[in-house]
Amino acid sequence: MGKSFYLSGVAAALLLVACQPVQTTSGGAVGVERKQYMFSMLSTEQVNQMYAQSYQQTLSEASEKGVLDTSSQNARRLDEVARRLIAKAPLFRADAAQWQWEVALIDSDELNASCGPGGKIIFYNGLIEKLRLTDDEIAAVMGHEIAHALREHGREALSKAYAVEMAKQGASALLGVGEASMAMADVAVQYGMTLPNSRSNESEADLIGLELAARAGYDPNAALTLWQKMSQAESNGTPQFMSTHPSPGNRTAALEAAIPKVMPLYRQAKGGS
Repeated sequence: MGKSFYLSGVAAALLLVACQPVQTTSGGAVGVERKQYMFSMLSTEQVNQMYAQSYQQTLSEASEKGVLDTSSQNARRLDEVARRLIAKAPLFRADAAQWQWEVALIDSDELNASCGPGGKIIFYNGLIEKLRLTDDEIAAVMGHEIAHALREHGREALSKAYAVEMAKQGASALLGVGEASMAMADVAVQYGMTLPNSRSNESEADLIGLELAARAGYDPNAALTLWQKMSQAESNGTPQFMSTHPSPGNRTAALEAAIPKVMPLYRQAKGGS
């Protein structure tokens, strides 16, 4: 176990040495200012290209199964919400205006949604239908997922994985760590590094997504009703969408504290005072 904790420390040190500090987005009204470290040999363009290939494969498989929905009312609703949110994304990072944004709806009961690197959005119809999402609540989900892409949380996770792999290889060579110890190290790294940071990323996505939705003219209070619905769904088994998210109580408190910061943006977008 001592070697496992040592490995976590080595991974953290390598992350700082091999990665460059970046600020992927502006802080916005919600003030997301955390410094991120990205592996210097893993560019934004590379990650976006890798994910675009995976995204197209997912859509091709859905099309072959006849579950790629391009014409339903829900598909039209998603397109409209996406159009309005994407128009505001460059306020957080200018290069998002040049991303090849896409949005797809898959007719599945799964309660899930995502926006991968480079602006590739996927929604599953179960999320909309089972939770009876309003357009404002769809915007809360989509804004959250777009925020992950804007903050490059995927690239950040890959950068950590690179550091972990470097640490594992170095530990194996220098310390003769066996397979059992390496498995222990994986657990230590997961619980000591990956999961807490993952929850931190989720909190960032909540805040930026809240502001994106408000700027696009969607009621930020819908984020509260959305997570109330998600919590109720969680009581029947954790949806994939909630697997690494903060606890409902912490999430609600953070959102309630941030809503007053973005309400003026919402009123402005709606043409109010």
